[in-house]
Amino acid sequence: MSTPPGGDRRTGHRPRANRPATARPAAHGRLLPAAHGSLARGVHAPVPGTVFALALTGGMTLGPGDGRELLFGRNRPEVHVCVGEDDPQVSRCQGRLIHRHGQWWVAGDGRLPLRLPTRLLFTGEEPLPLEPGYTPLFVRGSRGREHLLEVFVSGPEAERPAALPGDVTRPPRVWVLTEEEKLALVVLGQRYLLHEPRPQPLTWKQTAAQLAELRPREGWREKRVEHLVNRVRMMLSRDGVPWLTREEVGEPVGNALNDHLIRALMMSTTLVPLDLALIDAA
Repeated sequence: MSTPPGGDRRTGHRPRANRPATARPAAHGRLLPAAHGSLARGVHAPVPGTVFALALTGGMTLGPGDGRELLFGRNRPEVHVCVGEDDPQVSRCQGRLIHRHGQWWVAGDGRLPLRLPTRLLFTGEEPLPLEPGYTPLFVRGSRGREHLLEVFVSGPEAERPAALPGDVTRPPRVWVLTEEEKLALVVLGQRYLLHEPRPQPLTWKQTAAQLAELRPREGWREKRVEHLVNRVRMMLSRDGVPWLTREEVGEPVGNALNDHLIRALMMSTTLVPLDLALIDAA
């Protein structure tokens, strides 16, 4: 094996001092400084379909063009956006943003998956399309650290969102539940409402047993609990809440449907921790 000039005969690598100190430039790209504000506030882009990628140490913006790509990862000299430079658990090239078929896509190249708002993306999987607007990507690092890469794809209207300090706060969508539906769901999801780490819903049997103990005259059985919870789940699914059907989740289902249901009810504030008082009052 030949050794590069000035390299180490044992490894064939150049000394670190000879490596460039800045991230690799992208053709037609423009650097974003580390002091650039969060992309969540919006962007200014004269060309629709321009992608912005920003990490703690800076980033880059690149206009659309078939075959263009931005690499991100730990190895600053070999990527366009450096993420987790001091964390050996982050891959040297963790992933890439690719433009093809008139759209930007994200692909994973690292040992660990990328975490998107809706799912994990593993190396070898098909790239995922990025919709216009803001998308946070997370890379799991050492000792529980998570490294953020902000991504923004400009749409037809690339203006920054207007500040609305005086506007009335829009309330979340809250679903109306019957008294028995709410009590059953609070018991089923009490571990979530108690903020336990890695909570799981109670089983139908556990939920029915606790309800029967709280209200012994109401005839609580497993099938009744299952019927009530499934009725609420299908109501949310018809209203467009995802991951609440077997077809969406896939087999084996396990606790996934009830897990997604409880989280959706909490995110909408249909269920809140104060609802645990229903158990005490029953």
